[in-house]
Amino acid sequence: MMQDPQPDFRPKAGIAETLAPGLRRVLAPNPSPMTFRGTNTYLVGEGDLAIIDPGPADPDHLNAILQAVGASKVTAILVTHAHVDHSPLARPLSEQVKAPVYAFSDAAGGRSAVMQQLTDSGLVGGGEGVDTGFRPDMQLADGEFLSGDGWTLRAIHTPGHFGNHLSFAWDDTLFCGDLVMGWASSLVSPPDGDLTDFMASCRRLQSEQWSVFHAGHGAPISDPAARLDWLITHRLAREGAVLEALASGPATSASLAASIYTDTPPALLPAATRNVLAHLIDLYGKNRVAPIGPLGANAEFSLI
Repeated sequence: MMQDPQPDFRPKAGIAETLAPGLRRVLAPNPSPMTFRGTNTYLVGEGDLAIIDPGPADPDHLNAILQAVGASKVTAILVTHAHVDHSPLARPLSEQVKAPVYAFSDAAGGRSAVMQQLTDSGLVGGGEGVDTGFRPDMQLADGEFLSGDGWTLRAIHTPGHFGNHLSFAWDDTLFCGDLVMGWASSLVSPPDGDLTDFMASCRRLQSEQWSVFHAGHGAPISDPAARLDWLITHRLAREGAVLEALASGPATSASLAASIYTDTPPALLPAATRNVLAHLIDLYGKNRVAPIGPLGANAEFSLI
């Protein structure tokens, strides 16, 4: 039994909680090992509203968001990324409140060349599930601003957990989606997740000063700089463990995960295997390892 990483974070699903002036959170009723307590939907603004990450296709959650909106006007619906726990409710919500959906791209956008190669070869995403039908009304480019009455959000393209992943800066507050979370290290599952991009996105966020991160799941992150440091250090330690294991001979991502993630519950080993695959592909890009045969999920890798 894994220890609860955030025992004090137990919001009630469907209830709008005020986190700061002009900011409320509504928790979706979709708890799971991958989503923790559920997906956090954020309402920014007072006069008019931006809604960040409407969440899964759940009618109860839609009703909870509409109840939180009340008589206010929604002018923008923003989606951090096209996983099924974040984006499917965007279209039904848009139809209800008559507001456009903004995102970086559809579900296939933002992939690196190697991840597109893996996709073309037939590798499909593992983990949280891709909302393959997601299409925004408006695309937000990296660095683009979106404003409403009393709020301005800046889009930051932060791929790594997902190719089309955006974070949204609200002054020194960041809505960071699933790139950074306080309760767990983010899943990086090729071809939708890309560890090379993930590390670059974390380091990019380190270049700015932030007061708080509001993640897609879990409690607010009150020390963003420390969390980013931890995530990068954690990933570098995993990289070291992969390289150390490969010193004994060629191995697949599955066999490496079984030897490295010894404390991981069996139900989470497939996700751990995808994380190891992400490290192997990153190391391949750095010319540290090479696949024996075609690059793919089941390939054996050896040290160069």
